[in-house]
Amino acid sequence: MKTVIIAEDLKISLEREQSFFSRSGIRIIGADSNDEILDLHRTENANLIITNLDMPGMSGENLCSLIRADNKLRSVSIIIVCSETASNLQRCAQCGANAFISSPINAAVLLQEAHQLLHITQRRTCRIPLKVRLEGQAKGKPFTGSIENISTAGLLIHTEAVLFEGDEIQCSFDLQDSGRIYLSAEVVRTVEPQGSSSLKKYYGVRFTDIGDAVASDIEAFIKTKTGPHLSRC
Repeated sequence: MKTVIIAEDLKISLEREQSFFSRSGIRIIGADSNDEILDLHRTENANLIITNLDMPGMSGENLCSLIRADNKLRSVSIIIVCSETASNLQRCAQCGANAFISSPINAAVLLQEAHQLLHITQRRTCRIPLKVRLEGQAKGKPFTGSIENISTAGLLIHTEAVLFEGDEIQCSFDLQDSGRIYLSAEVVRTVEPQGSSSLKKYYGVRFTDIGDAVASDIEAFIKTKTGPHLSRC
């Protein structure tokens, strides 16, 4: 059983999505403050915490710092949601969170990050918004779409192609000053935006064969967008 402690306002937002959070084997606990999250984590030993950087009472960065300083609590993964300002991103980078998500939240991005932290070996990663054309192939059939979000762990893509969790895809795209990038990936998340008439869906994909050279290219690209102090957050 995986336990996720999440700020109540974020929990309400995600409940509108039909996500893996509703599956058996995942227990979701809401909390009204970071102080409550800390108390719950001490008793529940959560696998993942999702909270806001700024809330009444304890801030998200103080919560994260306290958890990382405690040997009994520190193994939990932490996602912090904040407005995307340079000072907020600096606070997130320095407090030891696994990832930050900009607000207002994109549910697909948040769910993709949560899925990876719950089911994939932990790593620290910055995700940045992006609009880049993607060309791909799944089950021998070509498709096109756009990249909405990128990190060295994977992508959030937007396409009319019908993909399923577990599908293996081949994708290629161009990044500034990095040339054409070719990668294999696995679909780990699919979200169909509610209330949208668009045929396109969002898919979270995880890279399965990323080499050091390509990872360095992506990190360098992220560095140009977020600044050197956040390139490895």
